[in-house]
Amino acid sequence: MQLSAVHILAVIWCYLCLCSCESNDKMPANLSEEELSGGVNFTSYDFGKDAFGGEGKGLSREQSDLFGIGNSLFKETWVSAPASVASLDGLGPIFNATSCGSCHFKDGRAAPPDEFAKPRSGLLWRLSTNSESLRGEPLPHTVYGGQIQDRAILKVTPEAKVTITYEEIKGTYTDGSSYSLQKPTYQLSDLAYGEIKQPYELSPRIATHLAGLGLLESISEDDILANEDVNDEDKDGISGKANYVWNVKEKRKTLGRFGWKANQPNIIQQNAGAFNGDMGLTSSFFPEDVFTPAQESQNPEIINGGSPEVSDKQLFAISFYIQTLAVPAKRNVNTPEYRTGRELFMSIGCESCHKATFTTKAGNEFPFLNKQKIYPYTDLLLHDMGEGLADNSPDFDATGREWRTAPLWGVGLIETVSKHTRLLHDGRARNVEEAILWHGGEAKQTTEKFKKLSKKEREDLIFFVNSL
Repeated sequence: MQLSAVHILAVIWCYLCLCSCESNDKMPANLSEEELSGGVNFTSYDFGKDAFGGEGKGLSREQSDLFGIGNSLFKETWVSAPASVASLDGLGPIFNATSCGSCHFKDGRAAPPDEFAKPRSGLLWRLSTNSESLRGEPLPHTVYGGQIQDRAILKVTPEAKVTITYEEIKGTYTDGSSYSLQKPTYQLSDLAYGEIKQPYELSPRIATHLAGLGLLESISEDDILANEDVNDEDKDGISGKANYVWNVKEKRKTLGRFGWKANQPNIIQQNAGAFNGDMGLTSSFFPEDVFTPAQESQNPEIINGGSPEVSDKQLFAISFYIQTLAVPAKRNVNTPEYRTGRELFMSIGCESCHKATFTTKAGNEFPFLNKQKIYPYTDLLLHDMGEGLADNSPDFDATGREWRTAPLWGVGLIETVSKHTRLLHDGRARNVEEAILWHGGEAKQTTEKFKKLSKKEREDLIFFVNSL
């Protein structure tokens, strides 16, 4: 019997899938619970360049196929309309990226441009004015909207350019060792649609790695709120606060847990917002184009890619893909450096915000996400991080000094996957050490304790974080 080309490709695809599953399922024989960052179903043992792209366990055959479809859509490049592939047109007219994967390459983390590299996709700037809507969200600028789009389709002018300059800040540890931090300053130029006459703030946001987001979505609201202490009633200096944000489908405010300021309630709305703001694509969540009327009046012949440009099926497939990404297991858990680093992490107060463990709730939409004990090292709450990290841009209940606690799982594999070690909301920290030193506000006491550690103790604590 002769096989057609389609059958041959199908056989090859099945073989590759089997090989991929085999490489990710090689769990050590002597497994400790602490290694299972993503629980039994969502922990991967692939520590290579695809460490953030592994499929979780427990998916049916149909769901595994949907994971593959979502993965393909995630990587696909969108183009301007009209196009021969009509299902992937409608890009822009102004935008920051042409695909999900161009910011989250290999589901990893983006980095800011520097003097040694060309500008990379994945760093964008929110434009914040002094006004807010009745729901509490920042009102977009009447001409430039709520985000600076620095790219555009043919015959359309991008909104502006953003330049970054760095100031060196030097410091000294208690033991006499020195350190140096980079303080970025952002400047708008080449404003294509007129000067911004009202006061504004630029808030940089870097694209993060995506592993484990479905698990974070599956933590119960009660478990998150159990760590809230808005008025610091226990007097430990930590005042975690929930953000309540507009839920488009429910038409009411619900708990925010995604984004640098926890300004999105769930993965699918986060993705729809990224399609809209980053790529200029409409969906049933956000049916209006980011191209403002003032900009449209200067470009009257623009063609869109339909209404909406991203179908619900496409949005669901990409969201399902992200929901079911596994988390790399912890490494080095049996080493003395890991154990010492973990003890220091706890004793100097890092765990006050970077909560080690949660157990996902029962009754999730997908049963394989139920009752997974996970190690994300976040409380998903807002914290005042001090003036040094302030963007002065309120977002619903988040002030201009508050940021959501970033999960730490997978941090040590960013260099392997994304070829850099940049951290924090704008990538200013060049490594874990600098990220810790930038912590102020509620974390200032912890940072001061870190500065008082010996060189070996600091190295052990950083080793622990890079093992997560």
